[in-house]
Amino acid sequence: MLTTFRRHFTGATLFTVLCLAAAAAYGWHDSHSIGATVSMLWIVAVLAVLEISLSFDNAVVNASVLSEMDTVWRKRFLTWGMVIAVFGARILFPLAIVGISAGLNPVEAVHLSLTHPDQYEQIVGGAHIGIAGFGGAFLALVGLGFFMDPEKNVHWLGWIEDRLRRAGGIRAAEIALVLLVLVAVSRWLAPHEGFVLLTAGILGIVTFILVEGIGHMLEARNAAMGVAGVAVRSGLGSFLYLNVLDTSFSLDGVIGAFALSNNMVVIALGLSIGAIFVRSLTMLLVEAGTLSQYRYLEHGAFWAIVALGGIMLASTLVEIPDVVTGLVGAALIAASLGWSVRTRKHGD
Repeated sequence: MLTTFRRHFTGATLFTVLCLAAAAAYGWHDSHSIGATVSMLWIVAVLAVLEISLSFDNAVVNASVLSEMDTVWRKRFLTWGMVIAVFGARILFPLAIVGISAGLNPVEAVHLSLTHPDQYEQIVGGAHIGIAGFGGAFLALVGLGFFMDPEKNVHWLGWIEDRLRRAGGIRAAEIALVLLVLVAVSRWLAPHEGFVLLTAGILGIVTFILVEGIGHMLEARNAAMGVAGVAVRSGLGSFLYLNVLDTSFSLDGVIGAFALSNNMVVIALGLSIGAIFVRSLTMLLVEAGTLSQYRYLEHGAFWAIVALGGIMLASTLVEIPDVVTGLVGAALIAASLGWSVRTRKHGD
């Protein structure tokens, strides 16, 4: 057990130490107060734990894709992908929101985040509807795509999953369903907000189609070259898919982090620690073959993704605490894990 932890989490542990050291140095430089520095370290730690708890379903889904990837692309997911996850989704993305919303260039956006954190938080929070529309639509399609696969033959929640599988025989049925939900939610919003939600949601759908299209295009090209289809999907297509998925998962977490701090540095450090532990956990799940051992765990994770997408869209109408989001995902995964254990025990 100790050897397994060292192999998978040594890098994440070292990264955590570096981030906490950076937080301590930043806190002391900013306040010259031991109390304020300790408080900042505590917030960074809480943000890391929050990111890990909210992203376990992400780790399970990532593991299902990574299990078909070769060693080279797995390592790239942990290295290049980590850079994208930390600097792209958790630093550059919020800065891009501020820059676009306030008409600022990148340097001005960084300066605003460091010198006027309250204004920075307000601008990012004001973009919530667009973020929820994009992330909610993309995640809903990821989850529904799993259940609406006509070739899917293993069901956890049999009645509903079997009907979703049948509906998947209709071309682009999941896209039509998500569009209907977007239209329904937008009608409860003010006209301008409804337009923002629809626009962002359509962009989320387009992004999903493009990422899926790139994956299938690479499969077809390599298949024509005589390469096995599973090895094809394991390359660039899956790498892009996983990083877009990770970014979508992080959207809600970035917004929710402002409940604890409006300091960009603190948020980036805390969420980055959580992100690298989630990636290490993903690799552990892959190498341990957990998904094959627990038959319905993957189902629970994809239901959690569907739920998260729905919660993000619903959050444009009512305020939903992060703890609710985390508990819903945890409950679905725990239930699927428990049912998997029961199935193994009774040999069903």
